[in-house]
Amino acid sequence: MPNPAITPHDERYPAVLGEIAHPPKQLYINGELETNRPLVAVVGSRKATFYGQEAATRIAGELARSGVGVVSGLAFGIDAAAHRAAVDTGGYTVAVMASGLDIIHPVRNRQLARDITASGGALVTEYQNGTPPTRQRFPARNRIIAGLCAGTIIVEAGARSGALITAEFALEENRDVMAVPGNITQPLSEGTNNLIKAGAAPVTNADDVLDVLGLEPPAEESAPKAQAATAEEAHILELLSQGITETDDLIYHAGWSAAEFNRIIATMEISGSVRRTGTDSWTAQ
Repeated sequence: MPNPAITPHDERYPAVLGEIAHPPKQLYINGELETNRPLVAVVGSRKATFYGQEAATRIAGELARSGVGVVSGLAFGIDAAAHRAAVDTGGYTVAVMASGLDIIHPVRNRQLARDITASGGALVTEYQNGTPPTRQRFPARNRIIAGLCAGTIIVEAGARSGALITAEFALEENRDVMAVPGNITQPLSEGTNNLIKAGAAPVTNADDVLDVLGLEPPAEESAPKAQAATAEEAHILELLSQGITETDDLIYHAGWSAAEFNRIIATMEISGSVRRTGTDSWTAQ
C-alpha cells in the first residue's frame, strides 16, 4: 500500500521544513520521522577515503549514542557510513531520498534502508512512488537534509563535491555548518578544509558538535563493565586492563596484522566498549 503524502497542513509535517525557502509540498515517509529530538546532517563524498569513512562512523556513532538523530542521503561513502554507525549503536537515523520510496538508490543500499526502518528510523522523500533518481533531484534532496537539521557536518568532500550544496542550503537557512579537518594533500579534503577557512566550525567528535549547537552532553551513567562480543574483542579488553593502550603495542601483543586490529577496534568503538584517549591509544568504556 503506498505511503500517504504528508502536506504542510498536516500536524505531522516537520515545522522546521516549513521555515526553509522552498519547503517540499509533500513528504512520503516510511518509518518514524521524529522531530522532537535534535537532528544533525552527516554528509560527504560518495568516493570516501578510509579516513573519511572512519570519521563518519566515529562522529555519527557518538552522536547517536548522545541521543542526536543522524540525517543523511543514503548514498555510498560517507552517507552510508553515517547511517550504519547510527543503526549499529542503537541510535536514530533518517535517510532523505532523491527518488520514490519504492526505488532505493543505490541498489546495494537496500539492506541498509531496511535496517534503518527496522531500527526505528525513517526513509523520507518528496517524490511519489515510481519516481526515479535524476541528477537534478539530488541537489533538491539536499535542501531537505539541511532543512530538517539544526546543523550540517561535511565529513569529506572535494572542492566541487555535491555535499557542499548541503552546506550552502544550511547557511542560507541560518543553520550551523561544521566540517571535519582533512589531510591537506588529499583532494577529497579540499572542500572541507575550504569550509573551515570560510568559517565553518571544525569538529572531530560529538562533543564538538554538541558544543557548536549549544546542546548539553548526556549525563554520565554508571555503565556496566565493557562486554566483549567475540574472543578477539575479549583479548583486546584483557590487554587494555593490563595497561597496554597504544595501538602499536596492542597489535604486537595480540599478534594480529594492522588491518585485522583496525577492523576489530572499529567494531568495538562503534559498540561503545572502547574509546580513543589519544591519537593512537585506547581505553575500555
